[in-house]
Amino acid sequence: MDLASESDAEILWDDIVSSLEAEELPAATVAMLQSCEAESLTDDTLRIRTASRFVQRTIGRLGTRLDEAASAVAFQPLHVDVVVAVDAAPKAKAKPKATPERRPAEPAHHEEPPAREPLRDVAPVPVKKSSNPLVETITPTDSLLTFDRFVEGPQNKFAFDAAKQVANGNRNYNPLFIFGKSGLGKTHLLRAIQNYIAQNDPERTCVYRVATDFIDDYSRAMKNANSGAAAALAENYHSIDVLIIDDIQLMSTAAGTIGFFYDTFNYLVGHGKQIVLAADRTPSELGMGQSRFDERVTSRLDSGMTVSIQVPDYELKLQLIDAFYDRMRADARKEHIPGLDANISPELRRLMAERAGTNIRVIEGFVQSCLMLAFQGELMGRPIGEEDIIAVAEQKWPSGQRRVTVVQIQEAVERSYGIDHESLVGGKRNKELMEPRHVAIWLTRELTDNTLADIGKHFGGRTHATVKHSIGVIEEGMKDDRTLQDRVGRIRDSILE
Repeated sequence: MDLASESDAEILWDDIVSSLEAEELPAATVAMLQSCEAESLTDDTLRIRTASRFVQRTIGRLGTRLDEAASAVAFQPLHVDVVVAVDAAPKAKAKPKATPERRPAEPAHHEEPPAREPLRDVAPVPVKKSSNPLVETITPTDSLLTFDRFVEGPQNKFAFDAAKQVANGNRNYNPLFIFGKSGLGKTHLLRAIQNYIAQNDPERTCVYRVATDFIDDYSRAMKNANSGAAAALAENYHSIDVLIIDDIQLMSTAAGTIGFFYDTFNYLVGHGKQIVLAADRTPSELGMGQSRFDERVTSRLDSGMTVSIQVPDYELKLQLIDAFYDRMRADARKEHIPGLDANISPELRRLMAERAGTNIRVIEGFVQSCLMLAFQGELMGRPIGEEDIIAVAEQKWPSGQRRVTVVQIQEAVERSYGIDHESLVGGKRNKELMEPRHVAIWLTRELTDNTLADIGKHFGGRTHATVKHSIGVIEEGMKDDRTLQDRVGRIRDSILE
């Protein structure tokens, strides 16, 4: 593209705005785009100007989406540079939709200001502050883990709502501790908090770490302690506004790291900073077995809002499948990806939900596999059928066919509670052993064909009445104790999957 005149820049900018408006951006954002004025056009950059720093900041949050729209309209790579010019006047247009004046001091009655709108899958552009090397640029893949793309259901509603509150600056949930088995969306929520803050409140320093990364930070600092690295690391963590640590159970054997984490935790909470944590078990469960999480630490972890994400039921699995199906097909059309722009009927998607397991990441792969199979079928003139769905499901979740043994159940319970086999089946009746023993007996009754007498033989020769009592304790307990219900469910899923 040769150097063009200003009028060409204006024509191109009009086309870009029209393209973005067709993508159903919020009316306020479209109005801001329309208020900007094209300034110049070169081979690879279109410069537009605005008189408002707020408009510049809001449009800047569109990130790659703005450049992608410009490149599509110009038929070649093109970057849009938004500059502030004091003398820039709003463009005269044929009366775009009116945008109400934004007054941050007053509550919004009809719509939120752009800084608090739900994210629309726009890649955030976090500013890496040179003063804190812990702040990292969010990868394109992680930038897609937004609240807008999270599928909400009864099993994750409390965690979803709490995460949104934290992202919006509500400090009543501090720390926020989210627990649940792997693959249910914990990481998605943690990344959504990070993305929301980067997009809407970049002045807050937000750091996301997997526990293993946190351990590495501490270990490297200790190796160079004489050079002041330990003090520098503590200072960097103390300057964070929102600290997010995923899979914190992975710290359980790192005593030194836990000590550093405990000190960091106390400093941040004591100075009004936010902490968000995720694990595959509750805070109290983190302290069981050979873990280095002592009661002093676990009580602090449980001192704020602790919420669980439970395995999806049929309705939520259907919602997930429909959401993944629609999203993959839309992305395939937008990105010209072959093999995914196929059709699967609602009836077959309901069958997919019936056959799907509970791991959401695996469900997403299941949908992708079915879409590719449907595409291949369409090419050959043979639409995908029930037998195809069943075959793919059996490949994804073959463990549903295997026989569960009492030994498998006992080992799963022992791992979860951090106890040895002799304690589980022995005669000791102290409180910390009674619950795992009751749970193991209940699961044996649920997952095997053993009679009560046979179950008793596997648990130290207990009587029929004792086994029946254990089953009753768990059935009654799960009616009122949500933590017990969730824990039993997670152990059961770990055995079956």
